[in-house]
Amino acid sequence: MTVTTAPPQPPQTAAPVRETPRLTSGHLPVWAPWAILVGSLVAAGMLFAIIAMGSGEGFNLAGWAVVAGLLYLVLITVISSLVEGRRKGVDRLVTGVVTIAFLIAMVPLVSVAITVVVNGVAGLSAEFFTSSMRNVVGEGGGALHAIVGTVLITLAAAVISIPIGIFTAIYLVEYGRGGRLSRGITFLVDVMTGIPSIVAGLFAYAVFALIFGPGIRMGIMGSIALSVLMIPVVVRSTEEMLRLVPNELREASYALGVPKWRTISKVVLPTSIAGITTGVMLSISRVIGETAPLLLTAGVATSMNYNLFEGRMMTLPVFAYSQYMNQGIPAQAYIDRAWAAAFILIVLVMLLNLIARVVAKVFSPKLGR
Repeated sequence: MTVTTAPPQPPQTAAPVRETPRLTSGHLPVWAPWAILVGSLVAAGMLFAIIAMGSGEGFNLAGWAVVAGLLYLVLITVISSLVEGRRKGVDRLVTGVVTIAFLIAMVPLVSVAITVVVNGVAGLSAEFFTSSMRNVVGEGGGALHAIVGTVLITLAAAVISIPIGIFTAIYLVEYGRGGRLSRGITFLVDVMTGIPSIVAGLFAYAVFALIFGPGIRMGIMGSIALSVLMIPVVVRSTEEMLRLVPNELREASYALGVPKWRTISKVVLPTSIAGITTGVMLSISRVIGETAPLLLTAGVATSMNYNLFEGRMMTLPVFAYSQYMNQGIPAQAYIDRAWAAAFILIVLVMLLNLIARVVAKVFSPKLGR
């Protein structure tokens, strides 16, 4: 009879217990910064509440936010320096300053967005999208002619600017290589970047006035004025994207006997298409809201016009400007149409950015297999 014995079991060790950092462990707990922030807000709120009750005036919201932010920066720096050391305290101070600066920068953006959405939605209606301002005085009417004009003029400007900008950037990166012509082009592009929009409008008006005579107004004039503003943005953004393409890809293509033009079209451009698309959409977003050059070149119209080469053409920025500056009776109807036009313009810019992201995602080179 054999007796089997079970193998000895290894001693069981307890799982390590992770302790929450304490103030005396050299690290602040995760909740400590939030607690300091809440304490700063409460302390500053009590201070400004006492001041408001003593003076009989309203609660100073802006002053409360400023004092609370400064108090938080002082407290988090001192407490962190005492517990975690001077280096960590300075790190938390800089992090707090950057966060507060970001919040301050977001205040006007959020305020403008909320104001435009609230006032713009109130002025929207089915008639706003289906009719123009022809023979409309006072209430009623719409901005269909302005929406169509904005789309046509901006599309024509993009057709003019995008090929010129992309081919110029290709020459500067792939062929120029620091030559005299490339340096001259770079200098002119830098100068064009800082041109005021009204100067671009004056340029387009002067060119057409020399050909057709003074007083000419056409949609294509607005497209040319916008293209002057778009071209430097497209050139700069495309140039930077092309420079980011590794030279190893070009050299590998050349080693296989592929010509340079085909390397550019099949290797370089597809690799940088996402960044180029983003730059193109940024340039369109930069000019779609211009008012001065379009007011000077395309003019003001109340009727539909689908022909860029004949007659005046209305755009959304000019429509909003004219409705607000030339108020009739009742004035609120004109103000509502101006806010609605501004809201539609923001929506168009947002749609363009969404389309740019989709195009960049679809056409960007796929990594992996």
